[in-house]
Amino acid sequence: MCGDNLKRLRKYCYLILLTAMGAIYLASAENWRVYAKPLFQIKEWYQETLGRGENTVSGNYTVTAGDTESASEGEPENVSGNDITGEDSPTDAMEPDSESQEQTGTAQEQTGENGGTQETGAQETEAQETESRPGESARSPEEVEYCTVEDEYFSDAVFIGDSRTVGLYEYGGLEEISHFYASTGLTVYKLFDSPIVELPGQKEKLTVEEALSQNSFSKIYLMIGINEMGTGTVESFMEKYREVVAHLRELQPDAVIYLQAIMKVTTERSGQGDYITNEGIDARNAEIQKLADYETIYYLDVNPFICDETGGMNPDYTFDGVHLKAQYVPIWKDFLKTHVPVMP
Repeated sequence: MCGDNLKRLRKYCYLILLTAMGAIYLASAENWRVYAKPLFQIKEWYQETLGRGENTVSGNYTVTAGDTESASEGEPENVSGNDITGEDSPTDAMEPDSESQEQTGTAQEQTGENGGTQETGAQETEAQETESRPGESARSPEEVEYCTVEDEYFSDAVFIGDSRTVGLYEYGGLEEISHFYASTGLTVYKLFDSPIVELPGQKEKLTVEEALSQNSFSKIYLMIGINEMGTGTVESFMEKYREVVAHLRELQPDAVIYLQAIMKVTTERSGQGDYITNEGIDARNAEIQKLADYETIYYLDVNPFICDETGGMNPDYTFDGVHLKAQYVPIWKDFLKTHVPVMP
């Protein structure tokens, strides 16, 4: 039996070596994530061929530009690599777990003698979670009046985000005025833990949490979510996103928080059939918008200014279907300058 396995291993060693070399090359390439799913499929085929008939996706991968990271604790598993709609699978919908059934039975048993239902622990928990979420709209978006400002308005602002925010730093003309806590590949799951911030006089980079603890800002501009498109569901993404917003409020209680909609990709890029789709982006943006109360938390959506009639990013504005070209980054900056709310 052992000899057969060795023969089998020798038979495929060349193909394994070739695949490994290809994976190393793609991992160092700027847009490797386009090939991530085929690589996982090759890995799955190998494990089946070698007689390891178990699930081949043993963990999860946070898909970032030019960087592959295994999932950290608390990051949802991405079994399909393409689960971005946020819909429940048929299995999940048809087979409620026994714990949920038990809670339902408990609630029914607690009906009082007069027909009134006592408040259960589950209901109390749900109420507490609702109260802790960044708020229900105190004002409607239609009530907000916007004004136009100069670049100096952003002198007490910090921009937090992934590679797109890096592009704003490099080509938006605000690098000498504002603060940028941004890094290629940043996600909501590691936003506070990744050492990405360089501060004057400090040799080692700080985490966003450490940097926000040492500095005070009046405005926080957050755009994040494109790297998480292949991870988990809309619900799991939003659960972590809400935690991020709540923690930003804890760290900077006096700051106005601007939640920026995730930029869409081109319609062609969206139709490639992998984890990045404009439908998935729209689903996340719709939930992000619900967090705005339009008093201390605002929702800003630049997409109408960078998208074409198909609803996707204008292909003339991008070099890869995902990121803005340098000469079109000022459209984003001008949008922010003309969408400063007049405070109530």
